Amino acid sequence: MTTEAAISYLKMNGLGNDFAVFDARTRALKLTPDLARRIADRERGVGCDQIIILEPSDDADIFMRILNADGGEVEACGNATRCVAVLLMAEFGRPQVTIETEAAVLGAIVGEDMTVTVDMGAPRFRWDEIPLAEEFHDTRMIELQVGPIDDPVLHSPSVVNVGNPHCIFWVDDLGEHDLARIGPFLENHMLFPERANISLAQITSPDAMTLRVWERGAGLTKACGTAACAATVAAARKKLTGREVTVTLPGGPLHIHWRESDDHILMTGPAELEYEGTLDPALFNGAAVR
Repeated sequence: MTTEAAISYLKMNGLGNDFAVFDARTRALKLTPDLARRIADRERGVGCDQIIILEPSDDADIFMRILNADGGEVEACGNATRCVAVLLMAEFGRPQVTIETEAAVLGAIVGEDMTVTVDMGAPRFRWDEIPLAEEFHDTRMIELQVGPIDDPVLHSPSVVNVGNPHCIFWVDDLGEHDLARIGPFLENHMLFPERANISLAQITSPDAMTLRVWERGAGLTKACGTAACAATVAAARKKLTGREVTVTLPGGPLHIHWRESDDHILMTGPAELEYEGTLDPALFNGAAVR
């Protein structure tokens, strides 16, 4: 593909977690990290948390490639999966679709009210599956803290992999912590060789919590579907909640059900198409499409 050909995209969001979605099934599109960063830039580009590239799949209706705002590729994104499910439902005329990612093949069902339920698969808890840089026998609570040794501000987080690595700190009051300040340090902590999504979770009832997320490669986000899944699973493991939880993020609520019969996580929430656009040719100055 050359920059002379117009490159169109769809701007979509799931609870404010927003995406530029490119259909590369008939015309290949491989963005360099630099160009991906330019597209994601909120002042000069499209402005988004992630870039989604739809490609052919031999094992599902579509393959979904995910690039973070920093240009790096990641394995999973729950909110983007819901958005792509809505597109496929409209294209194929059926509510059930399958979406392949680097992490797994995910099944999704679009309801009559246009909310989407995604089967996110089973979480992984082993230290080397998350992964962590050192062994922990119990990942419900690991040794990691922020602040003085004798009086830490945050400590003893839970860790889990839900297609990507997550670290969840349990707090009594979300307002007491500046996630924008501590998020970058924790995301890149030496304990996380592939970096990690950092969450602060406040339990409000046996079936509800509020969540704030620093997403690796994207920063503070209005919503993160895999983080909501990870926090629900971690809370249930610690017996802080049951296995069905409404997780309220800055962008709104997601319903998460960690199904007991097979340990799969079902995530239900909305998806929205904002508009269709074409990339500004100025974005390609000094950058390349491969």
